[in-house]
Amino acid sequence: MKPAMIEPDERFREILDRLSSMSIEDYYNPYRMFEWPDELPEDMWWMSPTLTTTYGTDVAEELTQEQLRALSRYESINFYSLNVHGIRELLIEVTKRIHTAEFTAPSQFFHHFIGEENEHMWFFAEFCLRYGSKIYKQPRGGAETIPPHNAESLLVFARILIFEELVDHFNSKMALDKSLHDTIRQINRIHHQDESRHIAFGRELVRTLFENFRAQATSEELAQIRDYLKRYMRFSFESLFNPQVYQDAGVDKPLEVRRRLLEGSRRPEFEQQVFRKTLSFLTKNGLLDDKDLATVTTKRVAS
Repeated sequence: MKPAMIEPDERFREILDRLSSMSIEDYYNPYRMFEWPDELPEDMWWMSPTLTTTYGTDVAEELTQEQLRALSRYESINFYSLNVHGIRELLIEVTKRIHTAEFTAPSQFFHHFIGEENEHMWFFAEFCLRYGSKIYKQPRGGAETIPPHNAESLLVFARILIFEELVDHFNSKMALDKSLHDTIRQINRIHHQDESRHIAFGRELVRTLFENFRAQATSEELAQIRDYLKRYMRFSFESLFNPQVYQDAGVDKPLEVRRRLLEGSRRPEFEQQVFRKTLSFLTKNGLLDDKDLATVTTKRVAS
């Protein structure tokens, strides 16, 4: 079945117009905005301690302050690397859909979205290469074959939304953390400013796409959608736990450390914090059931 053209309701049209205007008014030139210092101090946190994967765990108690700060440096580089890979995927998917019959209405905003995300990818990559001399490899998995009929665009934009909300949880906190270097705070502040618009857009688009899909879907197809979203959220969260990060920071047995952290008592609470707003939105709009809230964090994606 050929996907139907998206027909935004009045609320969605008003949001599209408002967000497009905001993109124009808030436009900045990232190539001139940032003043990159030659190096960042190694005796400072590069990621807010409460956002690191070892915070509040037995693993953290076994490490020195020097090791924990080293971990924050490499976890910072991993986090921005995940942004580079995630943005590359969303740019490919959105570009495939701009000015197609299905996405005529949001195409004007897509232009702002694509431009802003391209600039985000640049400054995240710039940070990684300047201060980490690398971009960590993209984790495997996360975008498996989409099972339900006629659900490709819905799940593409749901993945984008999940990714953006995870990232924004970190951005919004690090933008305000005075223990971080000004360069790190600025990157997170600027990205949070833009992502607030992108998330508002993504929520309305996912809501509209799901309403169209649900009108013709079977109960089995709806269950497949829920299962897919839960698996993708787990994959996205577990991407933060990179064994190469632990190895680069000089931590022994990095694979064992990853396993301990993912199976540890702090993991469910941390994951719920990261996805609190996402889970609320997906449940409120029927993409997940209430019972899914208790199971999203209980199963691990195979490593």
